[in-house]
Amino acid sequence: MRMQARSERFEMRLDRATLDRVDEWRGKQRDLPSRAEAIRRLIETGLSPTAPLHVRLTDGEKLIVSMLRDVYKNLKISGEIDPEFVTEAITKGHYWGLKWRYAGIFHGQEDSERVLCEVLDMLEMWSFLERGNTKLSPKDRARVKLEAKPFGNVRFPGFDGNEETEHLGVVRFLIERLKHFTDFEGRNLNAHFPCAEIYRRMLRAFEAMRQNLMGRELTASEIITILRYASNEGGGLPADR
Repeated sequence: MRMQARSERFEMRLDRATLDRVDEWRGKQRDLPSRAEAIRRLIETGLSPTAPLHVRLTDGEKLIVSMLRDVYKNLKISGEIDPEFVTEAITKGHYWGLKWRYAGIFHGQEDSERVLCEVLDMLEMWSFLERGNTKLSPKDRARVKLEAKPFGNVRFPGFDGNEETEHLGVVRFLIERLKHFTDFEGRNLNAHFPCAEIYRRMLRAFEAMRQNLMGRELTASEIITILRYASNEGGGLPADR
């Protein structure tokens, strides 16, 4: 889901029950969005011409659900899905209840291929940066820290949890679930600072070097060049922590 520039401020009041439902919905999302972000997603889903208004099941799917309900019951399986509730919602035509109760399943959100490709490029760049920096001599690492200041710590900070939720969700799924780029595993990856545009500038420098990196790591000068692009055209990475 591509985030659009926000130029208009809009305020609204919600009753406690509705707010609780919003909190319940966002609590089921993998990246735990803020209330404002959760409401934006719900609005986009509701306004999307392709978003299904109701859950619909074929007769065969209904039969499978009923059979699974019996399997759950006979094996005494306990899980997040309540098979009795699902069966009752289907047999009595309360399909809307499925979307209300299991909003995390029927949210209609899908990561864009553009964001996935962009995140992969950014992770590859940061892998080269961090790996290259660790293999430098102490003298060259000190040079990077000084000449790329204040970004010379050379550590991937992640993406902003409020403004770049799709990027953050993709990067966490890649690292934590698919076990790609495991060098970054165990990190929070919420930069608390918009970083995507900064990484795009850095990628311009990295891509010019990429074809010449077969069998070698980035040099100190190359790392400094890439990190300096973070400050070009305004902005920059959060200062070293």
